[in-house]
Amino acid sequence: MKKIRYSQDVDAMLIEISDSPIAYAEDEGQMILHYSSSGELVLIEILDVKQFISLESLSEAIK
Repeated sequence: MKKIRYSQDVDAMLIEISDSPIAYAEDEGQMILHYSSSGELVLIEILDVKQFISLESLSEAIK
């Protein structure tokens, strides 16, 4: 399951990779990586996404 969402109020893109529960997260600068208790990547948050992606491209990505 892969789902992409955009949160305009905090300018963050959320990419859901798995339905597994999130156990912990690691801050990697402009990204926060969320993992399950077994170390599986569950969710990727990209912060300040408008710095990297145009609004037009962003709209296409979340369709």
